[in-house]
Amino acid sequence: MSRFGMVIDLDVCAGCQCCTAACRMENNIPFAGPEEGAQGRSISWMQVLSIVEGEYPRPRARFLPLPCMHCENPPCVKVCPVGATYKSEDGITAQIYARCIGCRYCTTACPYTRRFFNWFAPRWPPPMEEMLNPDVSVRPKGVVEKCTFCAQRVRRAKEEARREERALRDEDLLRLPACAETCPTEAITFGDLEDPASTVAKLARSPRAFRLYDDLGTHPQVYYLSETLWDERR
Repeated sequence: MSRFGMVIDLDVCAGCQCCTAACRMENNIPFAGPEEGAQGRSISWMQVLSIVEGEYPRPRARFLPLPCMHCENPPCVKVCPVGATYKSEDGITAQIYARCIGCRYCTTACPYTRRFFNWFAPRWPPPMEEMLNPDVSVRPKGVVEKCTFCAQRVRRAKEEARREERALRDEDLLRLPACAETCPTEAITFGDLEDPASTVAKLARSPRAFRLYDDLGTHPQVYYLSETLWDERR
């Protein structure tokens, strides 16, 4: 059985935000204007945090892309009173929007702050509504949403492999999510962590690999590759 995961190489992430923009378009993430942003109500399934260190003329910028961690032991699943969020058989932490009652227990339980509540009815100013992806449902006001590893693309890849009577290949998955497909530096790699020969599994075994807050016992399925020393990169 597959267990999908992701590896993000911080050494090559340029902080360009292409992953954030691609995620918004692929997954119908609602538009957030100045009012929503000022209230902290904007939604961003993939967010790139930036940290600037040092002073002019030699500052250093560091970037940390943050999708949902799709934890093996997800706290959000444990606290949901109606089973609106669950762990799928292929390792994706999924969400049933029609079942969500908006209690936001999952949002509180997530140590990575990767769940977002829809405080407003979704809207897209013209002509942005014409760009909605028909493969992804539009979430209504009052429910929680999150990164799904582009589950619609995963499903499509599985169906294509089934039609061709073959197993999913590593090359089918490497750049499958919108964020990975769009990243100009190929900092994001996707694949099956259960396949020891897959690219993502090999990267996850790298000496540079680490996971955020792994000491909490959540066991994220998103790994990061640490940056090399600044002096070594000059």
